[in-house]
Amino acid sequence: MAYWKTDLNPGESHEELHEHQELHSENQRLFPGQVSLGFDQLVDEISNKIPLYQSEIEENTIFVPSAPNQNSKKHSLDATQQISLNEFNSKSSELSCHQVRKTPVIGFRRSVLTNPQNMNKESSCGNPIGKCHGADDYKFNILASSSTNLEKTNSQIELENENHNYPIGFERSFPSIYPSFSTDFMPREEKRSTDVNIVEPSLMLFKGSFLPGMSESTWPKNIEPIGSSIQLVEVPQGSNMSLASFCDKVKRIRETYQAADVNSNSGKIWSTTTTFPYQLFSNTKFNINIFIDDSTQLLHFMPHANYLVRDLIAEILHFCTNDQLFPKGYLLSICGSEEFLQNDHSLGSHKIFQKDKSVIQLNLQKDREVPGKLSRKHEDDHSQFCLNQLLEFMHIWKISRQCLSTVIKNYDSHLKYLLKTQKNVNDITEEVKNICSVLGCVETKQITDAVNELNQILQRKVENFHQNSETSAKGLIEKVTTELSTSIYQLIDVYCSSFYADFQPLNAPDSVPFVNPGLDSHLSFTVYAAHNIPEIWVHSYKAFSFSCWLTYAGKKLCQVRNYRNIPVKKLFFFLVNWNETINFPLEIKSLPRETMLTIKLFGIICATNNAELLAWTSLPLFPKDKVVLGSMLFSMTLQSEPPIEIIAPGVWDTSQPSPVTLQIDFPATKWEYMKLDSEENLSNFEEPLKECLKHIARLSQKQSPLLLSEEKRRYLWFYRFYCNNENCSLPLVLGSAPGWDEKTISEIHIILRRWKFSHPLEALGLLTSSFPDQEIRKVAVQQLDNLLNDELLEYLPQLVQAVKFEWNLESPLVQLLLHRSLQSIQIAHRLYWLLKDAQNEAYFKSWYQKLLAALQFCAGKALSDEFAKEMKLIKILGDIGGKVKSASDPQRQEVLKKEIGRLEEFFQHINTCHLPLNPALCIKGINRDACSYFTSNAFPLKITFINANPMGKNISIIFKVGDDLRQDMLVLQIIQVMDNIWLQEGLDMQMIIYRCLATGKDQGLVQMVPDAVTLAKIHRHSGLIGPLKENTIKKWFSQHNHLKADYEKALKNFFYSCAGWCVVTFILGVCDRHNDNIMLTKSGHMFHIDFGKFLGHAQTFGGIKRDRAPFIFTSEMEYFITEGGKNPQHFQDFVELCCRAYNIVRRHSRLLLNLLEMMIHAGLPELNGIQDLKYVHNNLRPQDTDLEATSYFTKKIKESLECFPVKLNNLIHTLAQMTAISPAKSSHNVSQESCMLHASRSIQRATIVGFSKKTSNLYLIQVMHSNSETSFTEKSFDQFSKLHSQLQKQFASLTLPEFPHWWHLPFTNSDHKRFRDLNHYMEQILNGSYEVANSDCILSFFLSEPVQQTTEESSPLDLGEKFPDNRPKVQLVISYEDVKLTILVKHMKNIHLPDGSTPSAHVEFYLLPYPSEVRRRKTKSVPKCTDPTYNEIVVYDEVTELQGHVLMLIVKSKNTFVGAINIQLCSVPLNEEKWYPLGNSII
Repeated sequence: MAYWKTDLNPGESHEELHEHQELHSENQRLFPGQVSLGFDQLVDEISNKIPLYQSEIEENTIFVPSAPNQNSKKHSLDATQQISLNEFNSKSSELSCHQVRKTPVIGFRRSVLTNPQNMNKESSCGNPIGKCHGADDYKFNILASSSTNLEKTNSQIELENENHNYPIGFERSFPSIYPSFSTDFMPREEKRSTDVNIVEPSLMLFKGSFLPGMSESTWPKNIEPIGSSIQLVEVPQGSNMSLASFCDKVKRIRETYQAADVNSNSGKIWSTTTTFPYQLFSNTKFNINIFIDDSTQLLHFMPHANYLVRDLIAEILHFCTNDQLFPKGYLLSICGSEEFLQNDHSLGSHKIFQKDKSVIQLNLQKDREVPGKLSRKHEDDHSQFCLNQLLEFMHIWKISRQCLSTVIKNYDSHLKYLLKTQKNVNDITEEVKNICSVLGCVETKQITDAVNELNQILQRKVENFHQNSETSAKGLIEKVTTELSTSIYQLIDVYCSSFYADFQPLNAPDSVPFVNPGLDSHLSFTVYAAHNIPEIWVHSYKAFSFSCWLTYAGKKLCQVRNYRNIPVKKLFFFLVNWNETINFPLEIKSLPRETMLTIKLFGIICATNNAELLAWTSLPLFPKDKVVLGSMLFSMTLQSEPPIEIIAPGVWDTSQPSPVTLQIDFPATKWEYMKLDSEENLSNFEEPLKECLKHIARLSQKQSPLLLSEEKRRYLWFYRFYCNNENCSLPLVLGSAPGWDEKTISEIHIILRRWKFSHPLEALGLLTSSFPDQEIRKVAVQQLDNLLNDELLEYLPQLVQAVKFEWNLESPLVQLLLHRSLQSIQIAHRLYWLLKDAQNEAYFKSWYQKLLAALQFCAGKALSDEFAKEMKLIKILGDIGGKVKSASDPQRQEVLKKEIGRLEEFFQHINTCHLPLNPALCIKGINRDACSYFTSNAFPLKITFINANPMGKNISIIFKVGDDLRQDMLVLQIIQVMDNIWLQEGLDMQMIIYRCLATGKDQGLVQMVPDAVTLAKIHRHSGLIGPLKENTIKKWFSQHNHLKADYEKALKNFFYSCAGWCVVTFILGVCDRHNDNIMLTKSGHMFHIDFGKFLGHAQTFGGIKRDRAPFIFTSEMEYFITEGGKNPQHFQDFVELCCRAYNIVRRHSRLLLNLLEMMIHAGLPELNGIQDLKYVHNNLRPQDTDLEATSYFTKKIKESLECFPVKLNNLIHTLAQMTAISPAKSSHNVSQESCMLHASRSIQRATIVGFSKKTSNLYLIQVMHSNSETSFTEKSFDQFSKLHSQLQKQFASLTLPEFPHWWHLPFTNSDHKRFRDLNHYMEQILNGSYEVANSDCILSFFLSEPVQQTTEESSPLDLGEKFPDNRPKVQLVISYEDVKLTILVKHMKNIHLPDGSTPSAHVEFYLLPYPSEVRRRKTKSVPKCTDPTYNEIVVYDEVTELQGHVLMLIVKSKNTFVGAINIQLCSVPLNEEKWYPLGNSII
């Protein structure tokens, strides 16, 4: 458990403290007019105890003086102010009485408050809790004239104190109204004491000092003149102790990784690895070509997947030198990049081997000859962390030591002249104003009073010049100027403690003695003033108010609203002076240590009298587990108010000066958070019921506490000690806690210590905004520290977001990120760009800037210089993209050509640069001719870089301006996680997942996949109605894969990749799917692009959703998979693959939901709430069994297949694109791709090589392609004749060769004659007009439907069980659990009607020996199919045993019998897929 500890001042005994209290009582004026402000919200029950009664105050309280009041007649409150206050009092009473009875929203420790029944409702001042004596006394004290006689005032205080009652609630002090700088004499103010215990929750003040807005009595009584000794000392790390501590922590982290340590500082980019996927590579060999630098010899090896890299190196060295060399001095790099394989890992552990099944090119290099150019150098070890130099965009030092020293020097000069001559006080006033102006335009009460008093002394001297007062006047001037210098000195000290500055006073002012507030004290502080109010506000708002909120974990604990509106005052500067003491109804010890205080500033609009939010600030109450004394300055931001869920210490940097500064005076109390070991007594817990454990397991399927209802949370928390990693997750248990009071926190920490994590990634859910507790987050980071660098790399986006909810920048999570960035250049590089992009978010910018500066410091000069080059490259690309986008259509290409020159100049200057998309790729120039732009709305650029590695190909990327790519990054990351899961399960879905990187606000880079074409272009090449044709995709693949082996490989790749993308796009709800967002490669890979719409946020047209299918799987895709219906079992295999992939991903639902939940507050347009998490949860269906999920996903496949609006949408999109693309608008890239496609399909020669007489006479034609490949096709004479007719219609204006019609042939030897004539005809066609030879008619005639010798006989997809016979069969999965019999009807094969026609079959079940109608179950009918797929579940409840039961299965087509089987349930293998033969009669 933990508690708040408070100590008496160690320098004083109880008696001395009591004497000290009495001394304060005698010398402070106790202002009686206390007005209690009511509560906007109470968060706990009200006890009957009155916490602060007379005896308690006498025993436990030492009064801390608050801000003084001006009591002169000149500054008394006017009538208007009195009316507004009385109006407020009456409202306040009603408000408090109502809201006191509210039940808490969050369970916190019971606040000790007054019972509402004991309130004195007849109190004349409307105080709902305490009691004030008499309206007359109240009125008298408000309007009391000030007196210059201190003794008289003290006697008055004694009289008032005799019958003084101490109200509980929100104490209100009337603000002092500052005088203008006049020469009128102003008597010294009398002070008042506060009425209740107040405890200080200060932010970052490590040196205790009160700003001169607090009582002067807290200062040292004997003030020594400092004369000209306001001395400043330079502090390179910054005067703010929190920032200095962070800098020191970063420096110590970097020092643990010395430049000489080659293990952590190799300077090389290592290829990412995973756990070895045994199921994927059970007996796999790789094809590897090895290049050796000092040899022209190319070596070929075929090692097993589990072969260690170092063993392969040893084998290469042995082969080359016939000697056993030491392989440790050698490395293998991937040709074309600077990526090195890890010697201690197996080949199959590297991701490149898991994804690339072709021949892999590697380069053998000596380690010492491969310079680690990105490594840290010896000089980096001795560099200092100067944050101000790294934060170039932050301008962290708003004022410098030199600037302030200059104005202090001027002040000192004028001060000496004043002391010497007693003249020119106006010069002193002006210099004091200059000092305050440099210090954020903060003007303290003591500075104002001292300046006023100085003016009054000199004025009195002039009035009394005839008297002999020279000596007394000089003494008074010296005394007042000393007070003025002291006030300035203390302002400087508090400014330096509150804000970032590169200086601080040489000697800190004396600290204020601590006071003992008592154990049951309530949170209290004084909101003194808002300084430097903008002049435009002065004219727009007649008055200002504020409100205070306490929040924890995104929930409001309590709110206090200040209803007294105060107008602006003009002294040196404009300010609003409330001087309002705020008392929260929560005991300090009941507050969580991660409590946040938010203060909002409102302006009252002159015209409407409405309150408008102008500024806010937010700060932690207990930043360092302890609170310290003093006044603090906090910058206020004018940004829009943040959501309450993201209120955390980093949401706004209160220590960075801003135009408006808030001054809060905290009392001098000494609280410290103490953590004690909790007693773990679990012996009293009985073993839970089996039903209880089942219910816990069902609740755990929600995966995130955000998805649990309040009732379910209460249930889970009640059985919290029965939860473990087998039946629940830790985030779910801790997230069900009813509150964060002392007892609950103690139990949370007990569970935390007992919990055994099944995997480190389970701890990701503890880093969400729901868990601000530092102990919880510490344990989470300890678990994540068990991940390898390459594993952690996958989840960096989420960890960067989790930094938002850390309590400070020295947190374990920040340390983990910095440690890992020092160990891995891959992590450092990705972290750099994530932090760069995060700075564009609305909040937390300052934290990310500091973390980025720390990262650059840790990275060393070489890597930081590389970052700078990449940033410069991105800036140039951004400028070019902006100019191309804004140019007119005719000028766009010229603008691009001109601006490309800037990139050429860039590379001439820097030689090489790493690609931000992939640090392993180094580029050295631009291929100008290959650069272009796309004609979409954003006009993205296509840029082709020259690879700096001579063994590598050029690298093409897309640069987008105007698109937010962060959402694309997230979707691709989640898809990558799913693909990794599949690979570990031995399932390679042939997923192409391209790289994407957001590099700034609405801009970024996208990797281009070579030889990829949009489905829309394939549709356009098929004519106007291409999207409606069934054979479009099959025809395109046939044209680009002439060889049988290539075609089969393309079919297999499409089969797997289409299934994978169906699953991922369904789970993530990817929308805006049309044929321009789906791409195909000639090798058969299908993949999706453009993820601007996901999580089901579909676009609407006329109120109708454009995306009405669960995902994109069309009939043309099925047509290709089943090869035009020749292999219908391929569709069943496709369904099986989809369902298997879906079920594998479902087992990792918790991880996927955690990754999404951690991004909720990233500012993504379509992931911003619980409803989005619910959407993915509903699609994952973690509560379903695998059989239920299989049935569910099969229905989604059928829905997608039957959704005609998808095809209609594709048709509309194709038509729109056809009209939009004209020669003037089409980019260079479009024409280039079109030419490439035509060139690749051109035919050199076609020759008839044979003739077959089957059902019709066919000529076997050998086709020679431009790339020297050969294919065969079969055509009849009639098909030749139809081709000629089509060519005549299409090319009516051209002269075509004469076709050898039948009437031209002799009656004998006609076949031989046709051979010669048709060959001549084909030669003339192919060597004639280029337009005709490359027309779609010719290309489709010769290239479509190539002869596949065994295509019909054997399937290229070996996915399921093969059957040598054609007997009808049905596939079932039967399971039995808890008297429930479940049958999953999967597929049937080879079913026909008695006449041989195709049935529309359904399945009927009867559980015998029960009456048939009672136990009859039935599936849906599948129309017109011999190999139907069902995946439907049939359930029989209350089946007590299987023995003696027979399952009768009958297949019917409408009422016609098709087949049947009786299954003895006692002998059935349960939970296994099995094919059952169908008989031709019912038994």
